[in-house]
Amino acid sequence: MRRASFLCAALAAAILAGAAPARAVLPFSFGLFPAGPLDGITDVAGVRVGHVTKIEGQDIRTGATAVLPNADPWDHKVAAAFVAFNGNGEMTGSHWIEESGYLEEPVVLTDTLDVGRAGDGVVSWVIEHHPAVGRGDDVPLPVVGECDDGALNDIQARVVGATDVVRLLDGAATGQFERGSVGAGTGMSAFGFKAGIGSASRVLPKDLGGYRVGVLVNDNTGSGRRLLSVVGVPVGERLKNELRPVFPKDLSLKGRLGYGSIVIVVATDAPLDSRQLRALALRAALGMGRVGLTSYVGSGDLIVAFSTSQVFERTADFTVAAPPHPILEDDDALDGLYTATVEATQGAIYDALFESKTVTGRRGVTIYGLPVDRVMQMLRGAAAI
Repeated sequence: MRRASFLCAALAAAILAGAAPARAVLPFSFGLFPAGPLDGITDVAGVRVGHVTKIEGQDIRTGATAVLPNADPWDHKVAAAFVAFNGNGEMTGSHWIEESGYLEEPVVLTDTLDVGRAGDGVVSWVIEHHPAVGRGDDVPLPVVGECDDGALNDIQARVVGATDVVRLLDGAATGQFERGSVGAGTGMSAFGFKAGIGSASRVLPKDLGGYRVGVLVNDNTGSGRRLLSVVGVPVGERLKNELRPVFPKDLSLKGRLGYGSIVIVVATDAPLDSRQLRALALRAALGMGRVGLTSYVGSGDLIVAFSTSQVFERTADFTVAAPPHPILEDDDALDGLYTATVEATQGAIYDALFESKTVTGRRGVTIYGLPVDRVMQMLRGAAAI
């Protein structure tokens, strides 16, 4: 049995690339459990991801990202749970997830003012595939989570439309996908560096079930630069006066624009019910803390978790059948899943920072990318101590 007490030692001795199995994105490895081959949420079989990126002129830097638990979640609903770690944000459809215990639509991420438009696209997509919706069949409650990208993007323009989201959902696919300043992450930042979409995964050993956990984040957190830690190395403190964002003097960063948010999607193939998935979602917050996130008063830190192996199938008369398979009741395996979720969330947030490059947007605002080479020097130096 693997004990969580080993985790601190494992993090303190983060293994740099070359000493561990190759990772798809991050140039270093850490933690108790290995990443999957893609080091992303799509390491959980059947999960699909897609992006629509909107870059127009100087002012538009936004988009949308979708995560689907399977090709048709309307007919193949999956056990799910929602947690608002800090609720100054929006994820539509979350009340029904909490009430029903399952997810029956894609999870779409976008900017704050395009939530309604993205939801309209989800409805159109569901109707396209299920023409009886609203005419004898039930009606969908779209699940759309938002972060405010108004620093780099003219968010008032509301350029993400329903047709964009339909196209996004039609194009979502299994396998590897882009990270960083793409899709919903196009205009996002964190710790005063450019951020956006990040993802990571962990695989449990066979004696703990061999289950997989994948995490995708849209990271737009407003925590101060000095709080940023990478596997215990105080990277933010060392870079506190460098590569600071460039803003016009009359641009205010008060309120939500300054606080930021993060939306976290956790997927697993372990057979968990909604109660267990809520516990999994809560552990994602521990991954946030390891990176240095505080979750300020103005943060919208929202987490949704689902299991691809606990499926509520719809029948011909539109009723929903409970999953036939029993849930996981092995405490050692559950503890492993908790640790895997913490590590995958931590890795996904690092991924969002490491994969994002410098972006200039609305009114000349410039957010610099994390200086990856310098950070890697810091990590190597720490490993040599």
